[in-house]
Amino acid sequence: MQYLTSFSSGKDPDSVTGSFATFVIGQETSDAAILKPYGVTVASNQLFICDTAARAVDILDLELLTLRRFAPVGDRKLGVPINVAVDTDGSRYVTDTARNQVLHFGADDQLLGMLDGTAFGTNVQRFTGVALSKDRIYATDINGHCVRIFDKASRQPLFTVPRNPLANEAGQLFMPVNLALDGSGHVYVSDMAACRVSIFDAEGKFLRTIGSQGDLPGQFARPKGIAVDRAGRIFVVDAASQAYQIFDAEGKGLLSFGEPGGSPEDDIATLNLPAAVCVDYDHLSRFQKYAAPGFVLEELIIISNQLGTQKISVFGLGHKE
Repeated sequence: MQYLTSFSSGKDPDSVTGSFATFVIGQETSDAAILKPYGVTVASNQLFICDTAARAVDILDLELLTLRRFAPVGDRKLGVPINVAVDTDGSRYVTDTARNQVLHFGADDQLLGMLDGTAFGTNVQRFTGVALSKDRIYATDINGHCVRIFDKASRQPLFTVPRNPLANEAGQLFMPVNLALDGSGHVYVSDMAACRVSIFDAEGKFLRTIGSQGDLPGQFARPKGIAVDRAGRIFVVDAASQAYQIFDAEGKGLLSFGEPGGSPEDDIATLNLPAAVCVDYDHLSRFQKYAAPGFVLEELIIISNQLGTQKISVFGLGHKE
């Protein structure tokens, strides 16, 4: 694992934190700034970043080298966009904790629809995380202590994970904030209050948990963003310890990276209130030049930081030649 680079805007192109932003954003919009990012995802050569302070989704095109800020107005206006998932057709699902909805936008930025808890018989939901499968939409509901699953075509509710959110039993969720899916449809939920990751199968059956409360490797203080790569490795960022941990498919700890405190001037790999993480395989060549000589990138780990000058940090997982 190697730290590669970070960026926040196109300003100060001679600085460490501005060099990649100049490359990505280009000169025409080099003064654009990412303010307070949360959710991040990569799709169709674009990096999508939910900017809670800008009330927008920043879209960095990795091919055209441009930055575009998506900040709709009127009935489409975003309040506090937290996470974003992009479908195969380019449409986007954005969770908004101010609107208490999941907003569905087309690839052309038009609002296609909205999801809320009324279909489940509640209007007090608070959606944060979002993920997509071929035919389902998954959204974590902090107030409902569950993941709500919708049919993608009809937007009708299917079931919750766990099936009985209020039951005091194995698999109970307390403060589910983010989630991820693996290739088998398993659902991975980071539970910030329980300081653990809970894993369910595709139909909501509880399988196991990873982690417990604490500050040792394999433990969490405030787990937030979560991602799963093609090998089944699980990546979890912790906003309190300001680190991220990697586990294998069975939940065994492999690596802990980062530490609290410090500053970008002292350690360019420092995380500062990390919020979300995503894995990318499609842009290795774009970042290979940031790797150490003789180190070959296999996948990129992209992490958002809500504080500091390094708003987006990029790490590489790979091997020596």
